[in-house]
Amino acid sequence: MRRTQTLLAALAVAFVAACIFWISLSYFQSEERSKAQGRLSLYRSTVLAELERFSHLTYVLARDPFVIETSLGADTRALNLRFAAFAEKSGLDAIYLMRPDGLTISASNAGEPGSFVGQDYSFRPYFKDATKGRQGRFYGIGATTGLPGYFIADAVRGPDDVVSGVVAIKLDLSGLEASWREAGEQVILANEDGVVLLASDADWRYTLLTDITTEQSDAIRASRQFPGQALDRLDWQPKSGQRAVIGGGERIHLSAHDLPHGWVLHYFTSDDRAVVRSLLVTGIAVILAALAFIFSQLRRTRRIGAALRKSVAEEAQLRQANERLAFEIEERKAAERQLKRTRGELERASRLAALGQLAASVTHELGQPLAAMRNHLAAAELSGAANRGLLPRIGGLVDRMEGITRQLKFFSRTDGEGFREVDLRQAAQAALELVAPNIEQAEASVTLELPEDPVFVRGDQLRLEQVITNILRNAMDALEDSTERHLSVRIGTTGDKGWFEVRDTGHGLGDATLSDLQEPFFTTRESGRGMGLGLAISASIVKEHHGRMSACNASSGGAVFRVEIPLNETEEEAAA
Repeated sequence: MRRTQTLLAALAVAFVAACIFWISLSYFQSEERSKAQGRLSLYRSTVLAELERFSHLTYVLARDPFVIETSLGADTRALNLRFAAFAEKSGLDAIYLMRPDGLTISASNAGEPGSFVGQDYSFRPYFKDATKGRQGRFYGIGATTGLPGYFIADAVRGPDDVVSGVVAIKLDLSGLEASWREAGEQVILANEDGVVLLASDADWRYTLLTDITTEQSDAIRASRQFPGQALDRLDWQPKSGQRAVIGGGERIHLSAHDLPHGWVLHYFTSDDRAVVRSLLVTGIAVILAALAFIFSQLRRTRRIGAALRKSVAEEAQLRQANERLAFEIEERKAAERQLKRTRGELERASRLAALGQLAASVTHELGQPLAAMRNHLAAAELSGAANRGLLPRIGGLVDRMEGITRQLKFFSRTDGEGFREVDLRQAAQAALELVAPNIEQAEASVTLELPEDPVFVRGDQLRLEQVITNILRNAMDALEDSTERHLSVRIGTTGDKGWFEVRDTGHGLGDATLSDLQEPFFTTRESGRGMGLGLAISASIVKEHHGRMSACNASSGGAVFRVEIPLNETEEEAAA
């Protein structure tokens, strides 16, 4: 019940905080939109002022006597100098005069690289408008210089009001971009076709805000307005509520459409400040609510403090009783685990003792009959009277029976005395030589990692070789059904133990444990392929040597068997 009340209270606080956040966010966003509207109005006025600043100049130049005389055939050198002086003082990119056919005859940049003189601009819309009696205006990339600009043109009229030429000026509007960029604003000026003319981000320039029709594309190409530009779509997405996604983030988006030529000025600004202020207001409200809650909790704590102090002593006594009980329970569990282990060891020792007696009896009783059978087979083979196809099969059976009796002899032997110093490296190499035919037949690869110094343990070398041989043969059996057949044999020391480890890439232990594998006659192979005595014999030998054998599944597949034997102490080490 208390948990439910706490959850409901938390949900109520979260709901109230969310309401405060959204209300304050709406308010602060409206403030940001108002500020953005003011910035947009300022930039709109700047664009208008820049476009209209020199709109009268072509009208005045078209009526200048020098311009009129030059358009009628006078020498152009004086007008070139006059245009150059005007352009330098007014900050214009260029002033130039064209004949009625569009060929430029005089320019402020005459004699300079990329001069307009001699260039034909009859294809430009501003020239066509001027020849028709209207002031021509046009924004595009210069056909001669390759630099963008805003062109204004007016017709020059000679006697009888006949058009004798067209005078034009070119304005550089890149200063607008620089001012937007320096102010850290995101502003776009697009023409009536949706092509970005100016932008605070240079990568946005000459991109499309909307798709254009084939007619619009043809008109742009005919006027050579944006030569060499791909006019790809800008990665932006307008959204409802005066918002848009641009530059990888969502922004407030306002636009001004009342500009000349159908141009549109787009202004983008982040509302991060509105979010931060809303979070701040919400945090203050939550803090105040938390303070009020803490104050109420303090009063409640004082009321229940006395009752809690009364129960402290009783709780301490109960805790001590629980600790004593837990200790007793743990001691009993440990005793039960020890008893279970002892029972298991006693049962295994009993089985091994009985198996040892049985092994001694069986080997004794079968020894003489097997020797007699071996002699009879030899005699039959010498006489040539028996079936030559049957003799090898019977001989193989006799070999198998002798192998079984040899395995059983390990259980009939008592712990040997006379252990001596044994180098595990030599024992491993001898075992590998014994199973070399099996490894070659299985087409398996072997990796042997030996330390540079001998690893001396105290034991019986032949019996230790038998342990390594049994483990290697088990590993070879596990590789029969594997596509990757590899054995890794490692030898080393850890503390006062010498160890050897055999790793294979076979099927692993499966669900079997090491205790299962050490049981006599336990085998995972099919019937007729082993008695399951190899690991039982190995475990018995390792125990005689006061060692330890472990096995586990490898993380990369296969199994890992590890045997640890105490190192052989020298007299000096024993004395120490």
